Amino acid sequence: MDLAAQLKSVRQASQKLASSSLEERNQALRLIAAGLKRDKVSLFAANEQDVAQAEKNHVAPALLGRLHFDEKKLQSVLSGLEMVATLPDPIGKVLQRRKLDDSLLLEKVAFPLGVIGMIFEARPDALVQIVSLALKSGNGIVLKGGREADKSNTALVASIKKSLEETSFGSDWLLLIHSREETRRLFDMEGLIDLLIPRGSNTFVRYVMENTKIPVMGHSQGLCSIYVDDSCDIEQAVAVCVDAKVQYPSACNAVETLLVNRKIASVFLPLLKKQLETYGVIIHGDETCRRLIDCVPATDEDWDTEYLALEVAIKVVNSVEEAMEHIARHGSHHTDAILAEDETKQKLFLTQVDSADVFVNCSTRFADGYRFGLGAEVGISTSKLHARGPVGMEGLMTTKYLLKGSGNIVDSYSNGTSHFTHEELSLDGKAMNR
Repeated sequence: MDLAAQLKSVRQASQKLASSSLEERNQALRLIAAGLKRDKVSLFAANEQDVAQAEKNHVAPALLGRLHFDEKKLQSVLSGLEMVATLPDPIGKVLQRRKLDDSLLLEKVAFPLGVIGMIFEARPDALVQIVSLALKSGNGIVLKGGREADKSNTALVASIKKSLEETSFGSDWLLLIHSREETRRLFDMEGLIDLLIPRGSNTFVRYVMENTKIPVMGHSQGLCSIYVDDSCDIEQAVAVCVDAKVQYPSACNAVETLLVNRKIASVFLPLLKKQLETYGVIIHGDETCRRLIDCVPATDEDWDTEYLALEVAIKVVNSVEEAMEHIARHGSHHTDAILAEDETKQKLFLTQVDSADVFVNCSTRFADGYRFGLGAEVGISTSKLHARGPVGMEGLMTTKYLLKGSGNIVDSYSNGTSHFTHEELSLDGKAMNR
């Protein structure tokens, strides 16, 4: 069966999935979790083959870190599946209700997008997250993972499809493709694919955007910064910066640039360096930073580099305003944070930094669908249209306006026989106080 025919089958199956009950979809999520536990030995074996081949091919350490699918990551995806199963039903959710007239009720209601094409990096646990959100939100999904994880992804999809045999809607709404040619052809499937979500390098995301007419959602870089203000709790700030860099350095929400206020630099930087060097972090510092601690000289290129490794760039700045200017010039609108006790500076940073996630006094690593309580995420979007930030189920939904009348005609409103009331109603149907 060629790709177009397969996508038609996915679309037909997605309609059946979208009309299933909440209970059926939640049960399917739990069946998938049970199946992953049942098949974990074969899943780990497939992943070990991928990892061995990747090591043989000398892939980058950041990619290798994401590629591993072990007991720890299995437990993480199992927790995610259970969380998604406990979330409210997104299908048919009434978002707005308005009485246009006594016999005219308008509702804005959430419905699935349809079929989503997801092209993601060599990260097997992401596949399970994506499938769980597609299932719960009633969307068909076409998956293309990084070639380095092909055996892992194939084994995971086989396990998931086996578990879905017990459901009323089956598994035809889920399709895994493998070749670059299929991926390229996917870009031409306007009308069969409703949304493309690429996760990968800046070059790759740009390539997708420039070679398809299908709407594209995603982010091209995770160049995250933390500004350390002179009003911060220094001990707390050191701990947050260390966590943001070393907790999982290959993630897109790991910090890449630290902007440190000059007034505290002489105290803060030696303490930070002492902690970072225990993890083997390479520091690229500007001239002022290098006068205070021993580190590698930073170049102009460092301020635009997403290391995805145990490396960080540090710049000493004079103010929160200078830090925000740096972020505006070099950031990727992903996640940026301020560490400060001064509430005026906190507010300034929160309102003026133009990023999908803006934090105060916490690690950038919190920019994550699971940690936000979304259950999981298909990725993080830096777009200002539709979803922004970690994209969970709400980002996979669109809306319809549903209008219920009783033979109403527009002419009666044009000639003054009838009159609009435009009364805003609460979601329980009662009138709202104006």
